Amino acid sequence: MPHACVRVRAEAKEAPVSATDDHLLSWSPEAVVFDCDGTLMDSERHWQEARNRAFREHGLQPPPGFAEQALGLHYEDCGRLMAQSVHKPELIEDLTAALLDHFLALVTDEPVTMPGAARLVRLLSGRLPLAVASNCPRVVVEGSLERAGLRAHFRYIVVPDPGDRVRPKPHPDVYAAAARLCGVPPHRALAVEDSLTGVEAARRAGLRVLGVGPRPPGDGATGADLWLPALDAPELLAWAHGPDGPRGRQEPG
Repeated sequence: MPHACVRVRAEAKEAPVSATDDHLLSWSPEAVVFDCDGTLMDSERHWQEARNRAFREHGLQPPPGFAEQALGLHYEDCGRLMAQSVHKPELIEDLTAALLDHFLALVTDEPVTMPGAARLVRLLSGRLPLAVASNCPRVVVEGSLERAGLRAHFRYIVVPDPGDRVRPKPHPDVYAAAARLCGVPPHRALAVEDSLTGVEAARRAGLRVLGVGPRPPGDGATGADLWLPALDAPELLAWAHGPDGPRGRQEPG
């Protein structure tokens, strides 16, 4: 399958979205756009350890609850939040650089896919366009997927790019760009996300959303059309493994 790494101007317009729908798995999307960190790749633990190492390197301790606050943030936003959380705004650049350096070392040493990720991607590949929309640097996404044997299944990878005015999640840009590159209207594409930051971005772009992983507390998870515990959930694999695949299903009534 052809794939490409492209520079793309987002030009995202925040689209109105319909109410959540319990029948997401009776729907047939025309493209699927995956988040990477915590959705395809088990890398959130690497980000957490990288944050801890960056804090320790500067003689600091992460404040209580910081891991939850940082989930899904672009690394530059996370570095900014790290400095602000310990009242050291002068350390924004140092903490951001240390965070990325530690993460790259950790993820290179131990790339691991999330349960069910490889199987689901391979079931969907070839049936409809697949893309990745991530807040991670391109080198991280490319390298992680390549080492996991999944890179060739994705036609496009979209990451934040100030030069092309593609802003990080929770802005809608990466999802809007991914849907457009796949050649489908946003409302005909499915986003797969593990964080509320990503869910917000996908909804603002107009995509329907499948949330995966531990369901976040509070009302934030209701932004997803459906929330499942993992990508190897039986109902999700059955949906992807059906006789005709997702494209053989009809619109829900």
